[in-house]
Amino acid sequence: MLFNSLEFAIFLPLVFLLYWFVFDYAMKRCPKQLLWQNLFVVVASYIFYGWWDWRFLILIAFTSFCSWGSGLLIDNSTKPKLWLTLNIVINLLILGIFKYFNFFVDSFCDLFGLTNTIVIKVILPVGISFYTFQALSYSIDVYRKKIVPTKDVVAFFAYVSFFPQLVAGPIERATNLLPQFERKRVFDYSEAVDGMRRILWGLFKKIVVADNCATYVDQVWNNYQNESGSTLALAAVLFAFQIYGDFSGYSDIAIGSAKLFGIRLRDNFITPYFSRNMAEFWKRWHISLNTWFVDYVYIPLGGSREGRWKTIRNTFVIFLLSGLWHGANWTYVTWGLYHALLFVPLILLGRTKAYTGVATWKQIPQILLTFALAILGWIIFRAPSINLAFDYLSQMVLNNLFTIPKADGINTLFFNIVIFVLFEWLLRNKRHGFDLACVKHSVVRYFLYLFVLFLIFLTGGHTENFIYMFF
Repeated sequence: MLFNSLEFAIFLPLVFLLYWFVFDYAMKRCPKQLLWQNLFVVVASYIFYGWWDWRFLILIAFTSFCSWGSGLLIDNSTKPKLWLTLNIVINLLILGIFKYFNFFVDSFCDLFGLTNTIVIKVILPVGISFYTFQALSYSIDVYRKKIVPTKDVVAFFAYVSFFPQLVAGPIERATNLLPQFERKRVFDYSEAVDGMRRILWGLFKKIVVADNCATYVDQVWNNYQNESGSTLALAAVLFAFQIYGDFSGYSDIAIGSAKLFGIRLRDNFITPYFSRNMAEFWKRWHISLNTWFVDYVYIPLGGSREGRWKTIRNTFVIFLLSGLWHGANWTYVTWGLYHALLFVPLILLGRTKAYTGVATWKQIPQILLTFALAILGWIIFRAPSINLAFDYLSQMVLNNLFTIPKADGINTLFFNIVIFVLFEWLLRNKRHGFDLACVKHSVVRYFLYLFVLFLIFLTGGHTENFIYMFF
């Protein structure tokens, strides 16, 4: 079930009404009210996830049960490391079979000139990388004594499967999300209003910006050999807006939807394209994944405490793993390697600390340079293969780069991107790009709501999948 689909437009308000006005009211006299409230969340989440394929439910239920059980075993066993290792192996084995098996077998055969006769034909479960990492973080945090293992299996299943962030994050931690399912939620009108604003802004990013950028980007990539360098450069810029609008749009809808149910999710994006160097970019882009790798891989390897060269080594490890996390393709690994290389001069110069405070007009040159470096990486990320990525880059640089690009029919798209950037820039010190609580005049607020709604209905019409659903 897609956030930008008619099914979800029916599903969300229906679940909301049942959650607050039917189950909550009916269970007020029930001694196990919280249990029933969480059970309803699990059922709704499984309906949401099973909408793609009911077989996915078997896998997420198995992952949830193994991780929940491992937490209890880690806490009560004399060999906690054994149970932690077993749970990590089980989860990564499932992820490896469904997502990486064919990729590694093909790569091995190509390396040694062999013919691959072993192919597993499986459907990649939607969002498997997200909920696997979320489940793993729980057992690791129990082992580290950061959280007490829960005996409430229903609350734990709700933690792993909570439908707003199930498919494409944010990747939550048990220390933040699980306790919220262990206490009763109370409806908060102001939080719900802000949640609706965030949902609206996420839909604007996805439908108005990302999906319309995708139309132009796909056309150029499908025929890039015959396009001018300037057209390829324009497509690269638009893909940067596409992937940001698509992924951060999903996160905004997820965070906003969660607020409707009294749940707070962590921010996943904080205006990353206003970053002043790549270190700041990675503290603002896909925050939940980056902090996951920092906490569970980078710091255990020594982080930045053991000298510059080990810091560089550890940086390469987490970026290569991050690239591989995105998918079974060498383009993602190369994309991770590219960003690791960008960090090397920052580490050597001691400039890996992110800037504090919001960007200013005087820092626009630094912002544009960082944005340009990110765009080059997105070309590698978007390409179907390494060869095509470098072919695209060479075509872009060597074939009439400084000419007028082909821009037929995208004047409206440019206008929408300007609106998008303007909102994000003016509200860059707020919680999100449509945090209009700071606008005192209600007439102005409602005009902006209607304006964004108008753009959504005007430019919508075709439903695109969210890119990160399949990572």
